[in-house]
Amino acid sequence: MVEAMLLANVVQVGFFVIVGLVILFFAMLVIFYGNLWIQARFSGVPVSFAELIGMSLRKVNSRAIVVSRITAAKAGLDLTTSQLESHYLAGGRVSNVVRALIAADRANINLTWQVATAIDLAGRDILDAVQTSVNPKVIDCPDPQKGKETVDAVAQDGIQLRAKARVTVRTNIERLIGGATGETIIARVGEGIVTAIGSAINYKSVLENPDRISKSVLSKGLDAGTAFEILSIDIADVDVGQNVGAQLQGDQADADLKRAKAEAEKRAAMARAREQEMRALVEENRAKVVLSEAEVPLAMADAFRKGNMGVMDYYKMKNVMSDTEMRQSIAKGDQKPKQED
Repeated sequence: MVEAMLLANVVQVGFFVIVGLVILFFAMLVIFYGNLWIQARFSGVPVSFAELIGMSLRKVNSRAIVVSRITAAKAGLDLTTSQLESHYLAGGRVSNVVRALIAADRANINLTWQVATAIDLAGRDILDAVQTSVNPKVIDCPDPQKGKETVDAVAQDGIQLRAKARVTVRTNIERLIGGATGETIIARVGEGIVTAIGSAINYKSVLENPDRISKSVLSKGLDAGTAFEILSIDIADVDVGQNVGAQLQGDQADADLKRAKAEAEKRAAMARAREQEMRALVEENRAKVVLSEAEVPLAMADAFRKGNMGVMDYYKMKNVMSDTEMRQSIAKGDQKPKQED
């Protein structure tokens, strides 16, 4: 009898423990998920406790998913918990995509969930893109943050002009994936400004009609292949810079002068070298003459021995040489300049 009572007590305690655990389990569900469950239920997008527990097990931010679904439902968008959860697990920004879809729906922009999530996963800010598509933004050209204040170009008359432009763009959702960024727009507009100024005959024509630059640049279709559509290009300021043509001419003149001096120095050096060569040649010829004169006595002695030359011939030759030396001395004396009294 006692054993039966003990067994009954054990069963009763076990029953109360199980009931307590069940109550504790439901209490924990209410504590952790009750607020979200009630919020979703009264917002018209009911979510079961099983789905909330599954999100936690999959390490998904259940609050972000539920709040995003409620936001979408209130805006008239039919998005399922599975769609939102899949995008979250893929590393996307769920709330950003939902707000972008709501903004696109209000602005009558054709933006689907697949396109929006693809743009978000590509690293682009889809919400900012939609806002820019609705409210175009202005881009400064050149970008002041890059350290350059103006786009510098030279007209055909050699005068430098410094221009600033403002480009109004809006996002092209269809080209957002794979399209070039705003830096490409700035670079293309800067290139177009340089081309337009460079094709001007003189700087005055540019100052008189700066809108020609904007029209010329806008007609080139610079937004091709970019994520933006250029609405307008406005020249904010045009200033006159340096006379580049005159500086280039001056530099060319200096270069020509230096080249001429170098050529003159080269010719002078060649003349001096030639002079030294001629002097060396003269000394060489003089040495040959001295050598030849040294052979004369030997030849005369040989002529005396062979009888080809007599004493009278020798004296005649000496007289001729003396007469020649006298004439040369007289000639040198006549060539001296006369001294003034």
